[in-house]
Amino acid sequence: MMASDGEVIMAMDITITARELNPFEQLVLGLLCEGKTNSAIARETSHTEKVIENTISRSAKAFNLKSDADTNIRVLLALAFRIHFGDAAFDRLIVPCSHLQMGADGQSLCNRDVH
Repeated sequence: MMASDGEVIMAMDITITARELNPFEQLVLGLLCEGKTNSAIARETSHTEKVIENTISRSAKAFNLKSDADTNIRVLLALAFRIHFGDAAFDRLIVPCSHLQMGADGQSLCNRDVH
């Protein structure tokens, strides 16, 4: 893929490749998507930071994500989690949906088919 300025953009496959996430991994990634640190996630889940680090690492492997000097694995993991589990993963951030439309009854509806 090529950006408008001619820079080459690498596409990544961030779908789950090996297995589904277990409920604890989903909880940890949901908190990661809220911007929480490993320390904050550990406190909230009553686990050690090492358990959280290992959970994040296992989750990254489930999405086939690899870290390198130019890659922030937490950002990619949050994006992968959102792609796999939908926008609901970000509901607690209280960020307005960019797909909102007014329904027939006057309620705001998320139309995710609009891009």
